[in-house]
Amino acid sequence: MTNPYEGLLPFSQDCSVLKKPLKIGNKTAPNRLVCQPMEGCDGTTDGRPGELTLRKYQRLAEGGSGLIWVEATAITPQARANPRQLWLTKENQDSFKELVELIHTSARNAGWETPVVILQATHSGRYSKPDGAPKPIIAYNNPLFEKELLPPECIISDEELDRMPDLFARTAKLAEECGFDGVDIKACHRYLCSELLSAFTRPGRYGGSFENRTRMLLDGIQAAQSACGKDFLVTSRLNVYDGFPYPYGFGVQEGGGLDVDLTEPIMLVEKLVNQGIKLLNITMGNPYVNPHVNRPFKTGPYTPEEEPVMGVKRMLEGTAELQKRFSDLPIICSGLSYLAENSPFVAAGLIEKGGAAMAGYGRITMAYPDFAKDILSHPDRPLDSGKCCIACSKCSQLMRAGSFVGCVIRDAETYMPFYRRDVLKKEDEK
Repeated sequence: MTNPYEGLLPFSQDCSVLKKPLKIGNKTAPNRLVCQPMEGCDGTTDGRPGELTLRKYQRLAEGGSGLIWVEATAITPQARANPRQLWLTKENQDSFKELVELIHTSARNAGWETPVVILQATHSGRYSKPDGAPKPIIAYNNPLFEKELLPPECIISDEELDRMPDLFARTAKLAEECGFDGVDIKACHRYLCSELLSAFTRPGRYGGSFENRTRMLLDGIQAAQSACGKDFLVTSRLNVYDGFPYPYGFGVQEGGGLDVDLTEPIMLVEKLVNQGIKLLNITMGNPYVNPHVNRPFKTGPYTPEEEPVMGVKRMLEGTAELQKRFSDLPIICSGLSYLAENSPFVAAGLIEKGGAAMAGYGRITMAYPDFAKDILSHPDRPLDSGKCCIACSKCSQLMRAGSFVGCVIRDAETYMPFYRRDVLKKEDEK
């Protein structure tokens, strides 16, 4: 087939490279396909995986991906983004062990090798809603986000930040005991670790200089590494570009507007490599404010000033620049779901050119949980367009409405009732 993105995106006619195993530290992913962390908001009030959580990960495991990145799991109750966000504790640890066992068993029963399984440890920061109502915990006030400044008590203190690495380390150790292969110290999409990377205007030990702004992420990773065994992967899903101008965005330069500048992200990745990180998951943007940057859409809350494929191009080019500079570090790309049935050919082209080591899929995993099976079984064919994500943003609408999150179009029997109840009712009230 011809490349529909000629001159924009890499492309390969044969996706066999996606079938190759990949060594990650002392772990091996059986193929190059990754299920990115997509939060379902379907846990229990005490943080355990709920029925829909288990259903999702069983379906993903049966689908054959080589790496499953389990969704945002809070490190403390105040850090939960919703009352049903996962939260790993000593008291509910057995439920997470059962989740890992479910993934392993489901993959084997479907005829696949066991995938690598990573847990995403998060502090939701400004998006904290532990009881369902906003209770923001911010690094600094941001006039791009706040019409009125949030009160000083919303700004997390240096002393509170000093305690965060131990909370990440505790979650990492519990995850290791549950059988996870690794933990992600989440630093993306404007949650707390991510927001600190752009805290140019914050005073004190966690703001201003590059050293200060990266302190919590680096300390959190180091604490997790110290708490866990040498074979346990400590990684991060990292924003390398926020899509906001200086001094409110990471990955831009002063006076450079919205242009990408990877100078500081490269410096940060070099520090992560020096700390012994064995895997990195790259993303950009903020799904709450500028979703076209990280989740290009066909239908959404506004009309972006660029064609959606340009968001994919930006994401893949940024990932490729980092992967080529740090060739020994396996890097996962993002942004493929928008490309739908053609996404495997772009993923394969990127990996063949050395622009990434693994292909990360987000929204499509909710619409098409067995996408990996179809890619691995038929590496010369497009995905089934009738199963792909259509980039309609309904899953995001469910999350904004505080509902359970999944694909309203492809998994309508399960999620359309929630959409009708929680989204359409809300719209009718306006």
